[in-house]
Amino acid sequence: MTQEYDYIVVGAGSAGCVLAARLSEDPAARVLLLEAGPPDRSPWIHLPIGYGKTMWSRDVNWCFETEAEPQMNGRRIYWPRGKTLGGSSSINGLIYIRGQREDFDHWAALGNRGWGYDDVLPYFIRSEHNQRGASTHHGDRGPLKVSDIGARHELIEAFIAGAQAVGVPRTDDFNGARQEGAGYYQLNTWKGFRCSTAKAYLAPARRRTNLQVLTGALASGVLFDGMRARGVRYQRDGQSHTARCRGEVLLAAGAIQSPQLLQLSGVGAPELLQRHGIAPVHALPGVGENLQDHLQVRLIYECSKPITTNDQLNSWLGRLKIGAQWLFGRSGPLAVGINQGGCFMRALPGATRPDIQFHVATLSADMAGGQVHPFSGFTLSVCQLRPSSRGHIRIRSADAWQPPAMQPNYLSTDEDRRTAVAAVQCARAIATAPPMRAYVRREVKPGPAAGDDAALLEFCRESGATIFHPSGTCRMGDDALAVVDARLRVHGLQGLRVIDCSVMPTLVSGNTNAAAVMIAEKAVDMIRADARQQAGH
Repeated sequence: MTQEYDYIVVGAGSAGCVLAARLSEDPAARVLLLEAGPPDRSPWIHLPIGYGKTMWSRDVNWCFETEAEPQMNGRRIYWPRGKTLGGSSSINGLIYIRGQREDFDHWAALGNRGWGYDDVLPYFIRSEHNQRGASTHHGDRGPLKVSDIGARHELIEAFIAGAQAVGVPRTDDFNGARQEGAGYYQLNTWKGFRCSTAKAYLAPARRRTNLQVLTGALASGVLFDGMRARGVRYQRDGQSHTARCRGEVLLAAGAIQSPQLLQLSGVGAPELLQRHGIAPVHALPGVGENLQDHLQVRLIYECSKPITTNDQLNSWLGRLKIGAQWLFGRSGPLAVGINQGGCFMRALPGATRPDIQFHVATLSADMAGGQVHPFSGFTLSVCQLRPSSRGHIRIRSADAWQPPAMQPNYLSTDEDRRTAVAAVQCARAIATAPPMRAYVRREVKPGPAAGDDAALLEFCRESGATIFHPSGTCRMGDDALAVVDARLRVHGLQGLRVIDCSVMPTLVSGNTNAAAVMIAEKAVDMIRADARQQAGH
């Protein structure tokens, strides 16, 4: 039996949970939310430090891998993405960052009316429940909880002082009037637990009878009647199903799977579709193009004092203390995840605003989420905020279960290579500044042998990895390669929108989760306004 809905949301991730919850606030609207992964029942999702477990869990993580990267010594880069209610907001590093005013003003300048900073700030505020209360830049009534890291850490304090020594001011709010500075991150946690969009938005909405949530349901194609989207095909429990839609189909499957689903549905570059036996419905060559991601380079140091999380995790007494801190006070390492401190600063000469970001962890491992080192260690992870390299997402077959080819093309421009080297040099400058010098026993990676720019670039090529922010593959704009318009409607089609990080014309300067939530909040207002206008006709 085929059921009919007013809205079908594909993907219960950072944006999809927001859409389903907000749209179902109207009791007259029937909403279906499809999620390929399972419910978010794993305890590792809800415990902030569980990030180290979910990073590799195929139960709640797609565990994607890029194609061989030409500028990264032919390496394939591991790309974790959430596959559960909450999507990547259920497995990410919890950091709440919005980006810079200039990011959104740039979107508007590109022809996307209504996406300037002053336009989007109200949606950031509407979504937010900040522990600090309401202010010019923050909200305290939204569903998405945002908390301070309660305890100050000696090592993070030394890092902040080291950044100040090289000219970066201390800040207590990266999401205020000015992003530039060094300080502690705010996190999407509340009383020691993760606050994903599944927890914040979807859980309270699921009692509504007009909202149906199907997990284990992989969308395999959008159904069209002429040029209008009329439903979705999906696979569940080994069977094919159809859901019909009298309103709109909303793709919120993320920067990898939203373009994949469009291509599987016959929307994209005709030659790509025909190569895989898919009849083109609508030629839209920009689908899957414009892929951008933040490349992180991780410098590892041995600490001269036994004050790191490595020390706690490598001792049974330390592990016992960590457990007790969380159990009795909802505090300590279990409550804050991996990265506590951060910094936004300018690396390239002539930069007018921060072009790199630090994530500072009081632990060290060979890879993000890996087993900690046996020594006292900490990590300075640094990434370029606005890469100029562009890649693509392209299907490899007509099978929805086969991941598409992901080619980010990291470090493919001279600007990105220069910024990567400059970022490592900035990290070294902070680590060797007087306030930090007493805490550094040795630089483990890249190590003293990496002395010149060529050696540092080689280190970036050999060890660089994603910091989990793929975006841009269904770009918003009004030119021939744009995929959606400023109201997130797919160009040339009716009843179909894309609402997730794939619509970003350019990457935001920072972690992408808060922006994904904002995009969905804004989209809901546009969907409602368009529905009212249509009803008025």
